[in-house]
Amino acid sequence: MEALGVSVTGLLAQFINFILLLLILRAIAYKPILRMLDQRSERIRESMERAEAVKQQAARTEEEFARRLAEARREGQEIVAQAEKIADRLRQEEMEKTRQEVDQLRAKALEDIERERERAVTELRKQVADLALFAAGRVVGRSLDQTSHYRLVDEALAEAEKLKLN
Repeated sequence: MEALGVSVTGLLAQFINFILLLLILRAIAYKPILRMLDQRSERIRESMERAEAVKQQAARTEEEFARRLAEARREGQEIVAQAEKIADRLRQEEMEKTRQEVDQLRAKALEDIERERERAVTELRKQVADLALFAAGRVVGRSLDQTSHYRLVDEALAEAEKLKLN
């Protein structure tokens, strides 16, 4: 080997130096670098776990939001349905109230008409009786007492009504 320019002692010294360098580097640099890489890998793992936890929390929050939104929609629909029912009930009540008022007004109008008709008939009878008394007095030439005349006119009108009804 010496013919090649390699000395065994030099090679042995370099081999020992290389081993010593490896031991020194292992003690000084390799363990701290491995420790730093382990710490970094632990931080990355923790970050990934936190990210996964945040992702799961976000999914739960989204599900909760969707559930609440669906519940709010359902409640909104119930409120609208109740409002429609109340509106229908109020509309029916108003229609019934209006119908009753119309019936009352109609009944009152019929009563007023009947009363007015009776008053007109009474007034007409009185005028007919007065006219009949006046005409009878002119024809007979004398005047009967007023009570007799009214009685005769009432009887005549009653007979006229019976004939008219038949």
